[in-house]
Amino acid sequence: MASFNRVTLVGNLVRDPELKYIPSGTPICTFSIAVNRKYKQGEEWKESTCFIDIETWGRQAETAGEYLKKGRMVLIDGRIEQDRWETQDGSKRSKHKIVANQIVFLSSGRDQDLPTDTSEKPVDDDIPF
Repeated sequence: MASFNRVTLVGNLVRDPELKYIPSGTPICTFSIAVNRKYKQGEEWKESTCFIDIETWGRQAETAGEYLKKGRMVLIDGRIEQDRWETQDGSKRSKHKIVANQIVFLSSGRDQDLPTDTSEKPVDDDIPF
């Protein structure tokens, strides 16, 4: 049976992105986002935050490095990967990250006062029935 690995997240950058170039010249950009979740526990509403590392490559990495800033809301579509390594003392370590296939820039950190729905509302006279 084939596997399927796809993740879609919406969150805010918790720090400015870091753009680097590997020895071959390929750009790589890394950043982290915070994804919030609200839930009800008993009669009380609570909120939890998950911090997720994001990595993207190529032209998209350069664009992310140029235009993204801390606080910016983004939609990330990609896949989850696990990095594994061994420390100098021989301990095995691992961590998960999202490798972004697509990044959609949503609001900037400064756009908080702008309306979130700018679509036009239909006028009753325009409805043909």
